[in-house]
Amino acid sequence: MTGISGYIGQHCAAELLRQGYEVVGTVRSRSKAESTKAALARVAPVGRLSFAEADLLSDAGWKEAMKGCAYVLHVASPFRLKEPADENELIIPAVQGTRRVVAAAQMAGVKRLVLTSSIFAIIAGKETGRYGPDDWSDTNANIGAYAKSKTFAERAAWDATKGGNTELAVINPGAVFGPSLGAALEGQSVTMMTKMIAGKVPMIPDMGMGMVDVRDVARLHVAAMTAAGAAGKRFIACTAEPVEMAAVAQVLREAGYAKAPSKKAPTFLLRFIGLFDPEARGMLPFIGRKASFDNHATFEVLGWKPTAMDVSFREMAAAISK
Repeated sequence: MTGISGYIGQHCAAELLRQGYEVVGTVRSRSKAESTKAALARVAPVGRLSFAEADLLSDAGWKEAMKGCAYVLHVASPFRLKEPADENELIIPAVQGTRRVVAAAQMAGVKRLVLTSSIFAIIAGKETGRYGPDDWSDTNANIGAYAKSKTFAERAAWDATKGGNTELAVINPGAVFGPSLGAALEGQSVTMMTKMIAGKVPMIPDMGMGMVDVRDVARLHVAAMTAAGAAGKRFIACTAEPVEMAAVAQVLREAGYAKAPSKKAPTFLLRFIGLFDPEARGMLPFIGRKASFDNHATFEVLGWKPTAMDVSFREMAAAISK
């Protein structure tokens, strides 16, 4: 498993360990291993957990890490809307890292690789409408560095596994919410939730997107590893209809987080703020656009039983507030 120390990665590892798998997690440095193991020990047995040092931007360590592995989970880089100074800061590590992991998996004789992609590899640059697993983001549009990085990385994985012996299944989550197991609070949904309950988001952007609970994302990754009929498919992991940010704020206010915003931000104001705030600028391609999703394959092939999003919002806010 790559990304084991991250928000989604820790939940994936916990799910694997609870189901009795032996897990080898890659970390860039050994210092991450101890805190990750401690976080996982609170929710899962860790007797079959070990770590290997490997960096997505280096060839060193991958062959040893994958020795004897039947499956590989290549788990997401955090979801960030904040635009970097140079888009290649996100794109190059995502694409090169994916190619490196796929190549190592093929050399190790791995049966199936499950990749964490994103709905932003499906809907970015598209107008309001309904989208499914056959749709791809328009990388020629102004879609931001994160969406480009996810789209190019996923395409690289499909290209690299074409005609090979290692099968590929892809999970495309929406915006991921739910409590962290102890991973550093990184990623857009965690940042947004932290700011909302602290009263640092004065107004709600006109945004709605497909959303999903982090524990569901983990269960779907593990299901996709072995499910008959999952190989060669993309699975959209989010609500079929977009959830408005205003609905998130309302759940928080009703749960007692009085500082959560209630006023909507005018779009012209966000465009103005976007001139000098990279996070606001990253939101602009998604303002006012509402995508809905065909997620029926996720239910049918992977047996998904979604967690209600209001539960996810409340439990995430409670975990952040601790």
